[in-house]
Amino acid sequence: MSTDHALVTGASTGIGYASAVVLAEKGFHVFAGVRSSADGERIRAQSGGKLEPILLDVTNAAQIVDAVAHISGVVGKAGLRGLVNNAGICVAGPLEFIPMEDFGRQMNVNVMGLVAVTQAFLPLLRLASGRLCLVSSNNGYLSPPFMAPYSASKFAVEAIGDALRAELAPWNIRVSLVEPGATDTPIWEKSKAENEALLGRMPAECTLLYGKAIDLLRSEADKMARGASPVSQVSDCVVHALTAKNPKTRYRCAKGATLAWIAARWLPDKLRDKIILRAMALMG
Repeated sequence: MSTDHALVTGASTGIGYASAVVLAEKGFHVFAGVRSSADGERIRAQSGGKLEPILLDVTNAAQIVDAVAHISGVVGKAGLRGLVNNAGICVAGPLEFIPMEDFGRQMNVNVMGLVAVTQAFLPLLRLASGRLCLVSSNNGYLSPPFMAPYSASKFAVEAIGDALRAELAPWNIRVSLVEPGATDTPIWEKSKAENEALLGRMPAECTLLYGKAIDLLRSEADKMARGASPVSQVSDCVVHALTAKNPKTRYRCAKGATLAWIAARWLPDKLRDKIILRAMALMG
C-alpha cells in the first residue's frame, strides 16, 4: 500500500507539532520541519519515531534546497500529498517605534519564507495533486492595536492563499487557510519574551507615550493565554484540510476567531475601533 507524504514547517512545537503527529497517526509519512538538530531529536522521541525531522529554517534558502532534494528522493514520482506552511513568529508593539529590522524579520519569516517554501515544493505537490494548507490567524482579517507587524504578515498570507487557490486549481491542488484565534501553544511565552526584549530596545519616548497601553496589552495577552483553546482544535482543521474529500477554503477555529470575523466583516470601522479601544481600556 502506498504512503502519502506531507511536510509541516514550524513543527518543533505548538500547532505544527500537533498537526504533524495527527497526520502521522492518519498514516502519512510526515517530514517535520525544525530549526535545529536538537529540536529534531526531541520531536522524534516525543512522537515515538512517528515523525521524520528535517532541518528547515524557512528563511534559509540553502536549507530549502536541501529539503527539496531529500524529500524528492523519498517521495519520487508519487509527489507530496500535503504541505502545511505553519512556521511563524509574532512581533508586537507600538508601530511608531517598531525598528524596521524587526518589521522586516516579521515579514521575512511569515510571508517571504512561506512563499519560498511553497514555490520550492509546488512541483512535488503537482505530481500528487496535493493539498496546500497555510496557517494564518484571526489577525489575518482583524488588526488590533499594537499587533500591526503580525497582522500585516497574516493579511498577506490571506492574500497569498486567495490567489493561489485560483492559480493552482488547474492541477487540482486545493488551498486552505487555517485562521486560529487564541490557541494554547508555547508561542505565548516565546513571543512575550521576544517582545519584552524588543520593548527594552525602544527609546524612552515610547514608554512616555504608550506605557499605559503597553501595560494593558501585557495584561490582555496574559488573560488570552490563560483562556486559550486546546491546540487540537487547530490541528484537527489542518488535518481536515489535507484529508477531507471537500476541504474548506477557510477554517476559523479556536477562541475568538468567529467573533473577530464578525467584527471585521460586519461592523463599521469607527464602531469596531471604539469597541476594541474600550475593551482594551484604552479609551473612556
